[in-house]
Amino acid sequence: MLYPSIDKLLNIVDSKYMLVHVASKRSKEMQETSHYQMRINNYVSKKDLGRALEELENGLIKVIKKTK
Repeated sequence: MLYPSIDKLLNIVDSKYMLVHVASKRSKEMQETSHYQMRINNYVSKKDLGRALEELENGLIKVIKKTK
């Protein structure tokens, strides 16, 4: 089973496309700066993409919708 669950994440983000966009952007940011919002021991995932999804689930990443 994957952690965090995509069903829980889709309650936070409107679409799968937005979920992928936000997680990949945060993952790249982690790789470039080595800045993590939680202690390394608190992450379940070993890779930055999984860690970005965990941060999203824990409410550490805020998704702001643009209005036209």
